[in-house]
Amino acid sequence: MRIDVLTLFPEVFEPFLASSIVGRAIEAGIASVQCVNFREFAHDKHHSVDDRPFGGGPGMVLMCQPIFDALEKAEQNHESEPVRIILTPQGERLSQPLAAELARERGLVLVCGHYEGFDERICQGLEPMEISVGDFITNGGEVPAMLLIDSVIRMIPNVLGDETSSKYDSFAESGLLEYPQYTRPREFRGMEVPEILLSGNHREIENWRKEQSLNRTKQRREDLWKNRPSSDEI
Repeated sequence: MRIDVLTLFPEVFEPFLASSIVGRAIEAGIASVQCVNFREFAHDKHHSVDDRPFGGGPGMVLMCQPIFDALEKAEQNHESEPVRIILTPQGERLSQPLAAELARERGLVLVCGHYEGFDERICQGLEPMEISVGDFITNGGEVPAMLLIDSVIRMIPNVLGDETSSKYDSFAESGLLEYPQYTRPREFRGMEVPEILLSGNHREIENWRKEQSLNRTKQRREDLWKNRPSSDEI
């Protein structure tokens, strides 16, 4: 997979792209992430990418031309048409199923906003997917872009050391929260590992984990609990 990120701050991605699972996927050639500073596509001597909003109001709005030109240039490096994505709080909420869907694509182009947002004609003309990482505001689209990249790359085959890992993540195939996990020691400050996990009875362990997953989802995420598969019961 190739991912191009259009951003005014490409330097903030450098440590992220060189670290952990994302860094290993890039080093192995499974994924490629390129950062493009769309200020370089501005036409005036000041390299302007924003201007005051028509109709008045606070802040500055990102202009069409630098983003259109940067995106169209980035797309020339893709073997097939990539998915265009704008990170915006007005978009579809990023979810595990959406990350899995994007992980099946050959290429993505992510556009990171800044200031007061985008000229509406950017979305009108480019017709991108609009994705939000939550109902809150960040200073720009860079952190949301990192969240999307991280969640997508880990879903690509051969990225995780254990290919079953993502299957049991919260929000994965079951749509429920993940069950509790434990490791050594068996006792720590009076807190003990549940005996069932030490029994060696894999069927009982699986049943316990499903029950814990259901209970945890019911207690913590009513929205997920209401939308669970009808076959799931406590």
